[in-house]
Amino acid sequence: MFEINFYRLPNGTAPVEKFLDSLNIKMRNKALDSLLILEEFGNTLREPYSKSVGKGLFELRIKFAGDISRIFYFFYADNKIIVTNGFIKKTQTTPKVQLKLAQKYKADYESRTYERSVSNE
Repeated sequence: MFEINFYRLPNGTAPVEKFLDSLNIKMRNKALDSLLILEEFGNTLREPYSKSVGKGLFELRIKFAGDISRIFYFFYADNKIIVTNGFIKKTQTTPKVQLKLAQKYKADYESRTYERSVSNE
C-alpha cells in the first residue's frame, strides 16, 4: 500500500489542497476517488489513470462529464506519493507553467527532506 502526502510550501500551505478546494463538488469527489486509486495501485497505475510527464513526475488524469483535471505527483522513499499541484485542462497540451511548478515543488521537497535527514544523523 502507498501513502499519499500533499507537498507543502515552507509556509505550510499545500498547492494541491487549494486546487481541490477550487473544484466543483462533483469534480472534487472524482479527484479524491482518483487519489484513492493511486494510493492503492501506486507505481503500477497506468493510462488512462496515470501518465509519466518526465523527470520522475506523473500526472493523475481525472475526467468527469467532459471536464478534465490533472494532478502532478512523484514517488518518494517508503512508498510515499507526493502530490504537488493540479490544474483544469483546457487544451491538448499540458501548460508548461504548471509542469515547471511541479518540477520546482519536487526539487524543493527532495532538498528539504534530504536536509532534514542529514541534520538528524
